[in-house]
Amino acid sequence: MGDKVRWPKEMRSNPNRRNPDFWCEFTDHSHKKIDCRLLQGEIEHLLKQGYLTDLFTEKGKQVYMKNRQEPPKPLSPNKIVNVISGGEEVNGVTYTSVKKVSKITVTHEKRVCQVLEEDSIKFDDADANDVLIPHNDALVISLLVHDTNGKRVLIDPGSSVNIILLRVVNEMQADDKFVPKARTLSGFDNSRVVTKGEIIVTTFAEGVVNDTKFQVIDMDMAYNIILGRPWIHEMDVVPSTLHQVVKFLSQWEIKQIRGDQQAFKSIKSVVDSSIQNDVVDVK
Repeated sequence: MGDKVRWPKEMRSNPNRRNPDFWCEFTDHSHKKIDCRLLQGEIEHLLKQGYLTDLFTEKGKQVYMKNRQEPPKPLSPNKIVNVISGGEEVNGVTYTSVKKVSKITVTHEKRVCQVLEEDSIKFDDADANDVLIPHNDALVISLLVHDTNGKRVLIDPGSSVNIILLRVVNEMQADDKFVPKARTLSGFDNSRVVTKGEIIVTTFAEGVVNDTKFQVIDMDMAYNIILGRPWIHEMDVVPSTLHQVVKFLSQWEIKQIRGDQQAFKSIKSVVDSSIQNDVVDVK
């Protein structure tokens, strides 16, 4: 296939020291060709380009053509839910919600991905091209949930449940899916909130569809939705707060959703101003 193949660089070590029983002609390294990850990755790359298909069995061709189907087009949202809060507001977020948000905020894990294969999830400097740095921002995204484009969705690896506000459920008009069920959720400072129930609705992330269970709460909160470890693990999502992006594998390729730093910074500015107000009140 000549130049169509991306051949690796030749090994510079002494040929006399190479083990002929463990030798890969593709990479020029001391391992069996059947175990060569670079060769596996190159074969997958060539298949995506339409080559090598004549080597398939009839059954293999059927499986290949099935997997070659185009990903589904994302649904168009019927509604958009921005921050929903009541009472006195500052920049769309209540003073009460700021205090409660501070109770449930958790630290985010920093994940480092070292990759050996082309299709592995990785982060590099290019992922941070549009990121406002330096920053210490949480990862806040927009996501299509049910039939609604939900804004201010917090990706929270520190949360053991997925959370959605009751008022967001009402806005989605998904009350028929709501199941009343009280459950006590505890924050890192041992604060507690009792849920109103739970609901299973569909999340649509760049063509990847997932039925997600949420705990429904009725309180003032700066975030409409919190996606915790259940959603992160079910979706095989790898989040990076540093690069402000979540990445995950789909049937077709690696997908990603960029974070919305401006959404988080608007929340943070309210938090900062509220802290200053508290200091003034104490004085």
